[in-house]
Amino acid sequence: MVRRLGAPSLRGRAGAGCAALLLVALASGPVAADDGDGGAPLDPRITEIMRKPEYRNAQWGLLQSDPATGRVVRSAFPQQFFIPGSTAKLFSVSGPWRTLGSDHRFETPLYAVGERRGGTLDGDLDLVAQGDLTMGGRTAADGTVAFTSLDHTYADDVPGATLTPQDPLAGIDMIAAQVRRAGITRVSGDVIVDDRLFAADPVLVPTPTPLIINDNLIDLTAAPGERAGAPARLDWRPKVAPYRVTSTVRTVAAGKQSAVTVTTSDNGTRIRLSGTVALGAAPVLRVSPVTDPAAFGRTALIEALARAGVRVDATPTGPNPVAALPADYAGRARVAVYTSPPYADYAKLILKVSHNLGANLGMCLLAVTTGSHACADGFPVLARFLDAAGVDRGQIQLLDGRGGNPVDRSTPRAVVQMLTYWTRTPEARLFREALPVLGVDGLLADNCRDCPARGKVFAKTGAAVGFDALNNRLGVGAITIAGYLDRGGGRFEVFYAGVTGASTPTTDPSGILSIANDLALVAAYLQEG
Repeated sequence: MVRRLGAPSLRGRAGAGCAALLLVALASGPVAADDGDGGAPLDPRITEIMRKPEYRNAQWGLLQSDPATGRVVRSAFPQQFFIPGSTAKLFSVSGPWRTLGSDHRFETPLYAVGERRGGTLDGDLDLVAQGDLTMGGRTAADGTVAFTSLDHTYADDVPGATLTPQDPLAGIDMIAAQVRRAGITRVSGDVIVDDRLFAADPVLVPTPTPLIINDNLIDLTAAPGERAGAPARLDWRPKVAPYRVTSTVRTVAAGKQSAVTVTTSDNGTRIRLSGTVALGAAPVLRVSPVTDPAAFGRTALIEALARAGVRVDATPTGPNPVAALPADYAGRARVAVYTSPPYADYAKLILKVSHNLGANLGMCLLAVTTGSHACADGFPVLARFLDAAGVDRGQIQLLDGRGGNPVDRSTPRAVVQMLTYWTRTPEARLFREALPVLGVDGLLADNCRDCPARGKVFAKTGAAVGFDALNNRLGVGAITIAGYLDRGGGRFEVFYAGVTGASTPTTDPSGILSIANDLALVAAYLQEG
């Protein structure tokens, strides 16, 4: 993905990145001049796509090679900078994966800071945030991370986003239950979230925080009522004070438009839905940001403790009292801990659904490995990893982890080098299968479901899309795709395909989806070739 911007809100907003609109892929195309190695001619079906009006002024880039031999299969402008979109996540996820380790688990501890007298703690409970991306809200029964093809983080941008069934407060509830099992029934002091692991960096958007519950979002669902004219049925999660949600959404006749708008007040804690939902239509999902994740987590934990039978004397709402935190936790009793799934599962989530917050979080986690609290210090760590991996980082520009900053660029060659690196590691299959699979899952789930290449293309997609106010249409800064082509017999080729400068005739987001579908087909034709 890229600069986050929803189709309904594209008008009037400068450069947008509908990462999810790129659910599909891209391709490569013929160009007038070439600084690459050429290779085999393109499939005629690809050249036919590239001649469509949408690409009249576009520039294409392509590189396809055999990682076992280094042989270039097809090539066009392999050393030209392209806007990467979310294919940048191939770099920003690979760095933490190899630095932390695929088996790394985040352990978020809760310490009792004070004296115990029977079931009473005269002091505070301090939850020490560790940069866990989900705190259990996506953890399936088998311990893996759950996701849907179109993630709830894109609910305001792209129709069709859905929720996982897991409770967003599952991790917090598990911690509270452990406190009760430890014999604590009352806390005379406070509950504090220790979020000193790293400082929020405004350059990274969405901005990672040490404590993340439900991606720092409130999920809002408006479903049609029993008849036209009836109020829509409202639901929301997670339900944590002082956040409150009201709705004036009405049910309209079947076939009419569903359009729901979200407004907030009182620092985001008062949320109101308005608009319409058509009778018989699917529920409309929207999201609203949690404005203070640490304070939100503190309240959520106090409420969870109450459900578990632990009374906290402090007022549950209000600011997070970080000034009361100790310098360290040496000698403090650890009364609970939440342990995450392995990082490889989190990487799969980030890559499958193009999870922007998780990609940016990776930069902060890299910084933490050096003892730094500044997320920007993660970039030198990533640079050292890329050097060791044989990736020419002079052919990459990054100022975030998701590929959404205006400075972000990468060449087809650098992307292919990154993909080639993984083929030479014991985790080649694990990494490959963490990518969306054409026609099967993630942001490629709905593309090419009946074509011969279904299940044989493993690729990360990316895009930068914005509103062209001059011509009242959508413009494509770039749409990209990169990954692996299954050639059979256990052999995989690596590829990159991208286009910059495409456009659509209208502001209808279906035009972008059509381009994305063209590109998914290009990837499929590369595999079939």
